[in-house]
Amino acid sequence: MLSPFHIAIPVHNLETCRTFYREILNCEEGRSSEHWVDFNFFGHQLVIHYKPKSHENDLHSNPVDGKQVPVPHFGVVLAWETFQQFAEALKQKDIRFIIEPYIRFEGQVGEQATMFFYDPAGNALEFKAFKDMDQLFAK
Repeated sequence: MLSPFHIAIPVHNLETCRTFYREILNCEEGRSSEHWVDFNFFGHQLVIHYKPKSHENDLHSNPVDGKQVPVPHFGVVLAWETFQQFAEALKQKDIRFIIEPYIRFEGQVGEQATMFFYDPAGNALEFKAFKDMDQLFAK
């Protein structure tokens, strides 16, 4: 059995992000306070913590498969069919993608579907799915 991870991320707009994770990504809300909110993030524990907005623009990206992938980012590896359904649901909710859903490394080892977008606080998220889940760590 896979152990759930725990990640805490900063947000400068707690209520806007609370709505985003609950209503756009359909994450069940757990405990909360005036300064943080827990979510069931696809079986993992995500906590959004209030942090005042910084005026620094520290966006960074690295090239992968001809695209500029935002760094840092986090997300979940979904089942292939679940990814397709989730991507379609996000399109219906007018998510503005950094990288639109597409197939990366098509026909190669590690073939995967992937997409990137920001939450309302500017945290980059990636969701992906492997054509063959046994290739998750393939070289």
